[in-house]
Amino acid sequence: MKRRDFLKHSSNAVVIPSLIGGFGIKAFSHSKIVNALNLPTDTDHVVVMIYLAGGNDGLNTVVPMDSYDKLSNVRPHVIIPENRLLNLNGHDLALHPSLSGFKSLFDEERLQIIQNVGYEDQSFSHFRSTDIWMSGSDRNEIVNTGLHGRYLNYEYPNYPQEYPNEIMPDPLAIELGYGSSLLFQGPSANMGMVISDPTDFYNLVNNEEEEAPDTNAGKKLSYVRLIARQSQVYGEAVKSAAENINQQGNYPANNYLADQLKIVSRLIAGGLKTRLYMVQLNGFDTHDNQVNSNDHTQGEHANLLKMLDDAVMAFMNDAEGLGIDNRIIGMTFSEFGRRIVSNASNGTDHGASAPLFLFGNGVQGGVVGENPTIPSNATYQDNLEWKVDFRSVYSAVFDQWLCVDDAELSNVMLKDFDSQQVIKDGFACISTSVHEEHLNAGKSYIKIYPSPFRDQVSFEFESIGTDLQIQMIDTAGRIVAVPIRGRYPQGTHLVEWNGSQLIAGNYFVRFMSEGVVQTKGVVKL
Repeated sequence: MKRRDFLKHSSNAVVIPSLIGGFGIKAFSHSKIVNALNLPTDTDHVVVMIYLAGGNDGLNTVVPMDSYDKLSNVRPHVIIPENRLLNLNGHDLALHPSLSGFKSLFDEERLQIIQNVGYEDQSFSHFRSTDIWMSGSDRNEIVNTGLHGRYLNYEYPNYPQEYPNEIMPDPLAIELGYGSSLLFQGPSANMGMVISDPTDFYNLVNNEEEEAPDTNAGKKLSYVRLIARQSQVYGEAVKSAAENINQQGNYPANNYLADQLKIVSRLIAGGLKTRLYMVQLNGFDTHDNQVNSNDHTQGEHANLLKMLDDAVMAFMNDAEGLGIDNRIIGMTFSEFGRRIVSNASNGTDHGASAPLFLFGNGVQGGVVGENPTIPSNATYQDNLEWKVDFRSVYSAVFDQWLCVDDAELSNVMLKDFDSQQVIKDGFACISTSVHEEHLNAGKSYIKIYPSPFRDQVSFEFESIGTDLQIQMIDTAGRIVAVPIRGRYPQGTHLVEWNGSQLIAGNYFVRFMSEGVVQTKGVVKL
């Protein structure tokens, strides 16, 4: 594995809680105190997960041409005409005719196709198989944390205490259109923010809200919305990032996936430090009407793949226009594939393994794995044999793109997995947010009580044995007092201070020691 190549910030580590003296961080984004902290704004490699919900038919998505005659015999109700498929040069493979954009990415070596992805003892239940894909568990075990939640816990081990802060002021992960999934569930909390619908996002950005009816129920709804806004501590960070981008590329209309990816692109370009996103496209449970009976290139599956293709291509073009394309890779996944043999309803039923796509400028293009084996006498009970454990793909992304240390990777993955090369040479595993800083993000170095206070206030702080200061700063950014200054032995200390000379109002208490700056709010009565 390539060891992470840190690009260290020159500023000290800074930790600021989500609410300072009753005000949100963003309320002070232009104040002297926040500007004086010289906070970094660089962001890192980003992964966008596209969940194809329902179980995508891999055999009609990536067609093994060396078995085309066999497929014609066993899936006559859904097979795509050979002359309509998009052949991939140098490979006995072809893409569905709806995936012309993906073919162009493949030709440009920006798309990797991984064959026969699945897991041992496939569950054909949507719910259980989705849990397995999102938790990284074996079929016979229940794991209550998500794969990406464990990664985030490795990167930000103190979450959710004292979050957001100025090392990580933004959501750790964002889900659009799914709800609170298992994917981002950490050991102690779900580590992702949910934006349930693109409409909700634009209502947040534009300060709009659907009018509640003038009834008792409507009044209760308005109250619930108020509480939701107050409790969503990351809403202002998302809004601030969105407001930084006023122009984007063109996205297709009436395409729910494109609507989600447009938001993702805007937030990344707007400076949000979030590294993980998940979006979804529903409808892949194609038991019937997968194809039109008179034209197998059309139908529900073709429409879905067209939406996927159009949305991803618009996203890639937009990312290039916004200058963020080298920072993003995308990955499609679905809870399972479909059966080899089609059914009599112009559809396919729950199956096992399927191909998986990785895309992006940094992705190692080409095909990984051999074409699936199609039995010449396949029956309805037959399934494609899985040959690549889906967790090995995640492991490769964590290793090569998100820079997870070798020693920690097995803890994130719950075991060791062999992984193929998914990232091109030249796209080094780098991180502009230093992992060692993240380890201390959320750690509280100072407590202030009581708050509010009248005259006497106590400071409980942790010293590492070097010089330190505790300053009182007003909302204009002026240092109005320095209650504590000097060198204290390593350990925890409690010092009382008389602040009767201060006028009533909101103040910041800034703790400064070698390598650490932490600011908290306090109110003087």
